[in-house]
Amino acid sequence: MRPLRRWLKSTSNRTFVLWPVLLLLAKAALDGGWPQINWWGLPLLAWGYAEYWWVGRYRTARGGGGPGLSNPPERLVTSGPYRFTRNPMYLGHLIFFLGLAIMLSWPAWLVFIVHCCWFDRRARGDEAHLAQLFGSPYAQYTARVKRWVPGVY
Repeated sequence: MRPLRRWLKSTSNRTFVLWPVLLLLAKAALDGGWPQINWWGLPLLAWGYAEYWWVGRYRTARGGGGPGLSNPPERLVTSGPYRFTRNPMYLGHLIFFLGLAIMLSWPAWLVFIVHCCWFDRRARGDEAHLAQLFGSPYAQYTARVKRWVPGVY
């Protein structure tokens, strides 16, 4: 039971493995068989996962630490994807969820909306932690770079 609990604690395991399986099963149950799938969402699945994977390696290589803020970066990273958005890894998760919503329709749209709120709350908490770690340089960075969408929000 402990390995399963540890596996489930990983946001990436839940986003990229558990939620797709659960949503596919839910959609199959709602449709009464193999669900109708809109394959136009597939590129967003690939983009979201690739962004999460690449940005994670980028941040670790330049900032140290490890995945997630349980092992925070040792250096502030403001280059690469971080010069456009403060949360490119979380954005990868959300792009993936958008792909699921397009592919599976209801109830995946509800899961996407809930995760938009959840990741926004999580990002705000992470940013408060990073502000304590890096002080003034981080404040300058947040004044320059938007949380989610470059130049907008």
